[in-house]
Amino acid sequence: MAMAAMVWALAPLVILLIHPAVCSRLILSPLTLHNGLGKTPPMGWNSWNHFGCNIDELTVKETAEALVSTGLAALGYNYLNVDDCWAEMKRGSEGELTARAATFPSGIKALADFVHEKGLKFGIYSDAGYFTCEKQPGSLGYEEQDAETFASWGIDYLKYDNCFTDGSKPELRYPIMQEALAKTGRKIFFSICEWGVDDPAEWAPDVGNSWRTTGDITDTWKSMTTIADLNDRWASFAGPGGWNDPDMLEVGNGGMTIDEYRSHFSIWALMKAPLILGCDLRDMSNDTLEIITNKEVISVNQDSLGIQGRKVCKKGPEECHEIWAGPLSLKRTAVVIWNRCEEDADIEVSWQEISLHPSTRVTIRDLWKHEYWSGVYNESIVVSVAPHGAEMFILSPGWSSLPKQEGRA
Repeated sequence: MAMAAMVWALAPLVILLIHPAVCSRLILSPLTLHNGLGKTPPMGWNSWNHFGCNIDELTVKETAEALVSTGLAALGYNYLNVDDCWAEMKRGSEGELTARAATFPSGIKALADFVHEKGLKFGIYSDAGYFTCEKQPGSLGYEEQDAETFASWGIDYLKYDNCFTDGSKPELRYPIMQEALAKTGRKIFFSICEWGVDDPAEWAPDVGNSWRTTGDITDTWKSMTTIADLNDRWASFAGPGGWNDPDMLEVGNGGMTIDEYRSHFSIWALMKAPLILGCDLRDMSNDTLEIITNKEVISVNQDSLGIQGRKVCKKGPEECHEIWAGPLSLKRTAVVIWNRCEEDADIEVSWQEISLHPSTRVTIRDLWKHEYWSGVYNESIVVSVAPHGAEMFILSPGWSSLPKQEGRA
């Protein structure tokens, strides 16, 4: 067996590392499970990116119905998460959190029941500080009480923010809530949101099921590309049970072009990021729906091997032609060819750049065109990519008896 093939055969332990302006090398790193949740990155929807504080019970119910009616739930988008602004600004007489009566009149338990009846899971938001970022009560000092409340409501996912703290390090505050959640006996996905301040990838795998590696995303090309680069640094720390989180998806919110949104979705999928939608699911364009329902791209994100893909090479003018790649199950390789330049480009990908031996023969599946290239290929391929666009492929072991094909799309 060729050396490259032997390396991919060890894929459950392999993580790609990037060296600036050169191609990747491979190292070995263990992956860990946490509480039985998050064996693949979570998929779902969160209210914040589109609605902010303008969220209410009716919108949540209509979104639950949209997840089902659009087929998104059937594809794995199962978490429906309400972000900040769901609670009253003061705790109840016994120190309990209560739903904001003006916007969630039925209460959170009834809303969670409604979501569960749709076959979905329900998530909620709190903070490892005295207040949330929008100044509703935080859970600092109330961890056990709040965890018990969340469990009694049937919460399945907790996003836990980092505003208005006591000044102590996140790695001291977040385990308290994790332990409180565990004591309830209910399995609750724990999403750590401390914005990458204290390098959570280094300590959070023992605490949460995902951890934010960056500040908040905005619906712009600059924000999305910057966050992708920041998240890439921590690839070796992610795996089944615990994932790097570069923040939620902006696809469909209107601030980027269709090509940019397709790049956004491709890179998040390859990075094994949580695929948490952030647009208004009740009013999506066909282009948006086509992007977020791409089963083949989703399959890369949800691949059982659970290894985060990396930026393995950058080249071209101002190094704005990028190759991202990572191993998949069945000895396959996922590749994203990303043109971050302002003009169309023909971008070559050599096998060496993606850690394959030049003689390795593969079949190529185009995940956006949903078609195979004819024949088998070795050494390299050349792909035409639109400005700010990305093309995504799966390379699978081919048949050595077939003739070499010159690769070009």
